[in-house]
Amino acid sequence: MDEDPSVLKAEMSCGHAVTPESLTGWCRSLLDQRHTFLCPAYRTDTAEKCGAEWTYPELHRLAVLTTEEMEHFEKTMAASAAATYCEYKSCPGCNTYVEREDLSNLCVMCTVCTADNGQAYEFCWQCMKQWKGPQERSDHCDNDGCINQDLELLKNCKTTTLTEVQGVSDCPSIRACPTCGQRVEHDKTGCKNILCPRCNVEFCFVCLKLTSDCLETSSYFIACSDGVAPRQTSIPVWCRN
Repeated sequence: MDEDPSVLKAEMSCGHAVTPESLTGWCRSLLDQRHTFLCPAYRTDTAEKCGAEWTYPELHRLAVLTTEEMEHFEKTMAASAAATYCEYKSCPGCNTYVEREDLSNLCVMCTVCTADNGQAYEFCWQCMKQWKGPQERSDHCDNDGCINQDLELLKNCKTTTLTEVQGVSDCPSIRACPTCGQRVEHDKTGCKNILCPRCNVEFCFVCLKLTSDCLETSSYFIACSDGVAPRQTSIPVWCRN
C-alpha cells in the first residue's frame, strides 16, 4: 500500500508503512464489519497476509483523526463490540434490551414483561413476535412468516468466482462462518481465506474449513483439495466457552 516513495508514511507496529489518509480510509472500511483493525499488507518473505492487529490508540495517533472521526470510530466500535460479544435485542413487548443466553433456542423470556404482567412473557428471537408453539426451538416458532432470512440467503444466493484463486468458480457468494455463524461475503480479491469479523477466526471461503486445515492440502491461491463446499443448510451456533 502507498508504494510512492515520495509520500510520507507512518510505520505501524507490525512494520508496514502507510499514509495517514490511507490508514483512516482502510480502518473506516472495516468499521461496518468489525471493531478491530488488521493490517492488509502481504509479507514479502512468505507472500502471506500480515493480519497484525492495530490498536485504536495507535490508529488515533498515526491517522491524525479529527474530533468528528474519533467520535464516529468510538461509537461504531462500541456498538460492534456489544453486538459481537452479546446476543441482545429489544423486547417487542416493552422495548427493554434482552440478552439471549441460549443461542440454540429462539424462545426468549423478557423478565420485565413477565414481572409487569404477572405471567411469563416469551417472544421469538427470529420474527420478534410473542412466542407461539412448543419451546426449545432453533428453527422457527409457530407464527406465520417466521423464517430465518440469513438461512434463506445461504440457500438462494448467487454464485461467484474468485478470480485470483486458480480453479475456483461457481462458489456461493454468501457463507456462514463455520465457527460462529456470522454471515460473510468475499470481496473477490486476494486469497480464498477470509477472517470472520465476529469471532476473528480465519477460514476458507471455498471449502469452509479452518485456514490451518485447508492449507494442509492446498494453498492460498489454489483450489481446495475437497473442492467447493455446497450451500449451507444450517447456521453454526457459536460455542464461546
